[in-house]
Amino acid sequence: MRSSTSRCRSVGLNARRFGCVLRIHLIPRSAMGIWTSLTSSRSSCTKRSISRRQCLAATGLASPRIGHLIDRRGGRPVLAASAVLLSAGLLLLGLAPSLPVFVPAWVVLGLDMGAGLYDPAFSTLGRLYGEQARSAITHVTLFGGFASTVCWPLSALLVDHLGWRGACLTYAAIHLAVVLPLYLFGVPREAAKPPPAPKAAAATGHVQANQRYAFIVLAVGFTLAAVIMTVLSVHLLTLLQSQGLALAAAVALGTLIGPAQVGARVLEMLFGKKAHPIWSLLASAVLVAVGLGMLVGAPGVVAAGIVMYGMGSGIRSIARGTVPLALFGKEGYAVLMGRIAMPTLIAQAASPFLGAWLLDSFGTQVTLAVLCGVAVLSILMVLALVPYALRRQRADARHAP
Repeated sequence: MRSSTSRCRSVGLNARRFGCVLRIHLIPRSAMGIWTSLTSSRSSCTKRSISRRQCLAATGLASPRIGHLIDRRGGRPVLAASAVLLSAGLLLLGLAPSLPVFVPAWVVLGLDMGAGLYDPAFSTLGRLYGEQARSAITHVTLFGGFASTVCWPLSALLVDHLGWRGACLTYAAIHLAVVLPLYLFGVPREAAKPPPAPKAAAATGHVQANQRYAFIVLAVGFTLAAVIMTVLSVHLLTLLQSQGLALAAAVALGTLIGPAQVGARVLEMLFGKKAHPIWSLLASAVLVAVGLGMLVGAPGVVAAGIVMYGMGSGIRSIARGTVPLALFGKEGYAVLMGRIAMPTLIAQAASPFLGAWLLDSFGTQVTLAVLCGVAVLSILMVLALVPYALRRQRADARHAP
């Protein structure tokens, strides 16, 4: 019986990994890649900035409710619904004749991303496997790291041959034909929890008094890290060019981030699985801070800094799922993930505008100094969590069978 159960779990896990890999980064990021390919005119830049803000805001606002849904009904129906939502959003985007239709299309895409990106995937894994989900979370982020490498050339190819509207429609069809069945047949079905009593419903995902400090610190730390990474992802080329680098050199340096993320995740998978996830989160925060500090150096130093930043970013993607699970346990994990995701995603919606304001008002050096200061604050947030994490680890060890 144990062997059979183990095999079933292995099959379900492998199928879900491939489904999550296809879903987590490939098509949502492809949709943004298609959008940026639309045109470089001012009007399109305005549409793009409005769309990104609306999309991320919708994702953040939907995240707590999605966490409750996963906690109640499991991740399978939520992830399957995300595939349908993304297809609907891309269909609406591909057929939209004007801005008043574009914006609702991106709101639909935002709801989809709230139901189908890393946080819902992690919540699903946590509900299925509890404290044993760390390996699965690592694998999902590992394969997800290759998604942007695949989706940008693929999006460019589709746009060249079909136009950006045709590319949107193609992705919508792929999602319904490929990704939706992968979710329905690959993600294990779970029995829905019975409707809780009112008091129990209020307590689901509730942070106990002795956990409130850790929860707030963790949420603030994740939000600070998200601000850094969003600002850098949007303005990296501008920051590098202002250091005297040509556009081609800046683009070449920027491409180092993806391989660095994947390499760090491989190292985490091989060597970090026996350590408490809090140490991975601390390593991520330190690598990001040091990498940012190196961006003011010579080109060789900048390259090393970008690699370190990419490694920190890659590890953080794993820690975002594993640290809350280790600190607060499986019970109510999906709800807590949704609550943590909301401020993070709303901050991400505002971060590009914050970065643009800093660059326009104070220049590159001040912007990098502010980002470094936020990165140091992020390290302090993690250090503040270490004592609680170690106490929780000792308590779990005492109660282990």
